[in-house]
Amino acid sequence: MNILVIGCGKVGSQLASMLSEEGHDVSVVDRDAKNFEMLDDSFSGMTTVGVPIDQDVLKQAGIESCDAVAAVSQDDNINIMCSQLAREIFKVPSVLARIYDPAREDVFSHFGLHTVCPTNLTVSAVKSALTENQSIRTINFGAHTLAFNLIQVPDELVGKKASKASDKIADKDIFAVIHDNFDISLTIKEDVVLQENDMLITVAVMD
Repeated sequence: MNILVIGCGKVGSQLASMLSEEGHDVSVVDRDAKNFEMLDDSFSGMTTVGVPIDQDVLKQAGIESCDAVAAVSQDDNINIMCSQLAREIFKVPSVLARIYDPAREDVFSHFGLHTVCPTNLTVSAVKSALTENQSIRTINFGAHTLAFNLIQVPDELVGKKASKASDKIADKDIFAVIHDNFDISLTIKEDVVLQENDMLITVAVMD
């Protein structure tokens, strides 16, 4: 597939690198060229520096021949606008937007915009763990199933950054950290240092 990834932060860079490794033709757009340094060394796709909502920038990135677009920048407004451009102007068959604000996610999903809300995913996993006595919750996402697990921070990971800790948890990535005061830090937004009483929400692709 020809896939355009808008936003090359932690999520965008990992997504683009994974898709490239799987053999897809991947193009990435970001307004800051330094963010492309987060792409894997093996990334074989194309990078474009520019404002993602600029149609000329999107054309330069190859949106006119794309099969799918994933708008996963850290700005909800950018993701929404890019998704609408991709769907309405460039007629891209498959378009997805990451939306942090749950209220917006609900509204735009009702308008037919395919959205993923990290906040809702986190809250859902925590709620199940706390009120239903479930440590694992699965969510279907397209053809795949994601499994969320709530675990106590292992002693050997205390004081380490979340990005480094994922290597120590087999076949899982740390999605979020629940602190002792019940504040939640999404690891896609900040690389938090793990504390003794933190809980980890991990995620793994089941199939």
